Amino acid sequence: MNILKITGQNFIAGQRLNSGKQVVYSYDASTGEALDYSFYQATTAEIDQAVQAAYVAYPQFRATLPEQRALLLESIANEIDALDEQFIAIVCQETALPKARILGERGRTTGQLRLFAQVLRRGDYLAARIDPALPDRQPMARQDLRQYKIGIGPVAVFGASNFPLAFSTAGGDTTAALAAGCPVVVKAHSGHMLTAEYIANAISTALKKCQMPAAIFSMIYGQGVGEALVKHPFIKAVGFTGSLKGGNALCAMAAARAEPIPVFAEMSSINPMILLPKALENRAAQIATDMCASVVMGCGQFCTNPGLIIGIKSAAFSQFINLLSDQMAQQPAQTMLNRGTLKSYQHGLDALLAHAEISHLAGQTQQGNQAYPQLFKADVNMLLEQDALLQEEVFGPTTIIIEVESAAQLQHALNNLRGQLTASLIAEAQDLTEFANLLPILEEKSGRLLINAYPTGVEVCDAMVHGGPYPATSDARGTSVGSLAIDRFLRPVCYQNYPDQLLPPALQNANPLGIQRLINGVLSTAKL
Repeated sequence: MNILKITGQNFIAGQRLNSGKQVVYSYDASTGEALDYSFYQATTAEIDQAVQAAYVAYPQFRATLPEQRALLLESIANEIDALDEQFIAIVCQETALPKARILGERGRTTGQLRLFAQVLRRGDYLAARIDPALPDRQPMARQDLRQYKIGIGPVAVFGASNFPLAFSTAGGDTTAALAAGCPVVVKAHSGHMLTAEYIANAISTALKKCQMPAAIFSMIYGQGVGEALVKHPFIKAVGFTGSLKGGNALCAMAAARAEPIPVFAEMSSINPMILLPKALENRAAQIATDMCASVVMGCGQFCTNPGLIIGIKSAAFSQFINLLSDQMAQQPAQTMLNRGTLKSYQHGLDALLAHAEISHLAGQTQQGNQAYPQLFKADVNMLLEQDALLQEEVFGPTTIIIEVESAAQLQHALNNLRGQLTASLIAEAQDLTEFANLLPILEEKSGRLLINAYPTGVEVCDAMVHGGPYPATSDARGTSVGSLAIDRFLRPVCYQNYPDQLLPPALQNANPLGIQRLINGVLSTAKL
């Protein structure tokens, strides 16, 4: 697509509309200068039009076969893969992320689209269950009962700042919702609207090629337009990745509706790294190197960035602290995603620097429009007393060290942690035996548990969980990464005594989809 054709109009059910006059601008993340493209803020009427069209299109879209939706997802992936170097340059300009990162993220984005195409063909997401009638059962006959899952309806998706491709317009929430048969209305993130324009055009092109209803995808621009989207009575769920403040606000709006709806918000996590004694004795230098690399990766702008390091007081832990301090002090400044992110990072640092029980170990003084990596050490009592500041995510290349006095105090400290996306143990085999009692605690606190690995890489696959107890997410029962993400936008329906011709294909006697079903408690692809 030629960049000169970009209009900045909202994508409203197959149309490009700009009935309002207010415009917003995208910025060069490195210079802070406005780019030469304006975007029309969506009006309340345009949002209503998008959602109403999605609601009308929902029954038709839900009725499409899994294979049809699989082909759509693959077509979207192909269109995104076909975007040229000009597109990559635009994403880099809007986010200050390097080309290699954007190329990798594009691969992840199209990879998850293709993964969900496989999920659709596999059919297990439907969770088909059949308990045939038992008319002769005593003392009471059993009627024919069949269950599967359907899409819940139109979904509002909010683009994320730190992943302009993988968690935004065609990211995991949009992909999972479309796979479930749910139309999507995306609120483009204000930090990369030009990027969103390219991706929305790719989705629109794929819809036309697959002859799918245009109304199953819309995208709106603007500041403050999310409230009207979440409160619209035809929206049935919300997907969000962002700040705790933003996620809580959306949850409150959704709960206050006449018909409350679920909000699947991925919000705040400090992703504790627990360094156990034998590991530190054997490889403190390597752990320090690896830890530093994980903290500063991508300017620390990952929701899985290790924001808390905990270890038991010892000579080896002291050595580790010194080594990590030296390495963090040598790290260069990096440009953050946008001015708002840098301002929030500075605010977080100011709060840490002002606290009497927190000491600054390494990092140059913040200046200009770049973020310097920082290392702090906090008194363990802050964690034992559940000081809120210590548990708040500082989004950027910063981490805090906590030194506990004993194994018992370590256990106490971990019990006081809030919910997390990840929790990691750096350990030797002996450590894992001696500290086996930590595992149940970490299971209660986190969605993903790691051993001798760093959490900043999130694989897109069937087994991945990118979720966790509040405040990591608003609903610990789901994940925003991996094939299980589709469950957030599905609900079960049971059919009792329905004639075969009225049943959905997944439950018909002939099993026309050829999927595995739970029949009388036994998994089978058999016909009935």
